[in-house]
Amino acid sequence: MLIDSGSPRAMETIGISLTINGETRNLQVAPWTTLLDLLREGLDLTGTKKGCDHGQCGACTVLVDGKRINSCLALAVMKDGAEITTIEGLGQAGAMHPLQAAFVEHDAFQCGYCTPGQICSAAGMLAEGHAHSREEIREAMSGNICRCGAYTNIVDAIEDVMQSGAAR
Repeated sequence: MLIDSGSPRAMETIGISLTINGETRNLQVAPWTTLLDLLREGLDLTGTKKGCDHGQCGACTVLVDGKRINSCLALAVMKDGAEITTIEGLGQAGAMHPLQAAFVEHDAFQCGYCTPGQICSAAGMLAEGHAHSREEIREAMSGNICRCGAYTNIVDAIEDVMQSGAAR
């Protein structure tokens, strides 16, 4: 439904509470605001990337209550009360998350645009515990596209962390 910017409904917002990267935030959002747009434009958490905006590339992957989702497909109001982890929330100052360190070690990126989504998706996948081999990693990560083709190195990095048990 298109709302005229001069109408009273154009200013309608809904109050939600989200815990983002460990910090609880009480926010007012328009009902049509995606979680991706809230993170990037509303909260300046620009590590989460806008790729296709149709849920097909995985660049916008974040963790919601520990599960990986495409944030471009979720309305922020639908996640009221949820715990959101973005790439900014995975590592700590001076101490990268094991997946971040493995991506660096294995040169698992070229342009780096997909890397935040790849890492968040890998963290969610490892927490799911369903992948136990390279083939299963590839299958479980198939929703995250790398336009540069760094897939072998991405799988190497994830496999390294999976085998070490460091991401748990």
